[in-house]
Amino acid sequence: MTKTKPTIMALVLLALNSCTVPFWLQQDQAPDSIPANILTTPNATPRFESQTRAGNAPEYEVLGKRYRTLSHNNHYQALGIASWYGTKFHGKKTANGETYDMFAMTAAHKTLPIPSYVKVTNLENKRFVILRINDRGPFHDNRIIDLSYTAAAKLNILKKGTGFVNVQSITPPKRGTHDAQPSKSIALKSHVHLQVGAFQHLKNAQNLQQQLKHKNLPASRIVTTPSPQGLIHKLHFGPILSVNKADHLTQRLRKMGYSVFHFISD
Repeated sequence: MTKTKPTIMALVLLALNSCTVPFWLQQDQAPDSIPANILTTPNATPRFESQTRAGNAPEYEVLGKRYRTLSHNNHYQALGIASWYGTKFHGKKTANGETYDMFAMTAAHKTLPIPSYVKVTNLENKRFVILRINDRGPFHDNRIIDLSYTAAAKLNILKKGTGFVNVQSITPPKRGTHDAQPSKSIALKSHVHLQVGAFQHLKNAQNLQQQLKHKNLPASRIVTTPSPQGLIHKLHFGPILSVNKADHLTQRLRKMGYSVFHFISD
């Protein structure tokens, strides 16, 4: 499984300004020895922690792309593709200076504060895990979170290497307050679509749909939903049946000049 995510603290903190790619592109793999009780590993327990100085620069650059880190994780929720990382980074430093343990319940994220906590749900089987974010990545255009080996095992995405997931922030209580508060949940369904545009005027959505109609793309539809600003008309492609098909579709759209899109479940 090929990875493009640096987890060594030095790479991240040196603003990743002069990126040397070869190590990142080396093949990652599963461990030779796997703990017998890996699937019973408990979830991370959300607790209040101050943001670490390391790993929380307001912005940083990797492979020529700039990322802006979030100041908080309140109400964060995103649907996308998860990957996992294993022996190549096991025992090396994470973005905040901790030691990466592929058997721990942790993950890497490009923009969430470090540390923070998330609930990650596999859309295919509805399994979920609670993880502590302590690293940066994955630096792949079409991935939203990099899971530890154990987290991927519990979600049952080890064999495929990737999977569609929903990532939902959990806000731990501050000292002396009550229980951790997850962000507001959405109804998760198994079908995944790619939203390419959202318009206040139906004609604009129809025009975009017509422009892309003969580009050998998956079936599209226009979905109209209410909002405080009035009706919003969204152009969706799908359903998308695999990560490979999702990667192919997004690559095609980028080559056509479209770069603002996101996954939704339906």
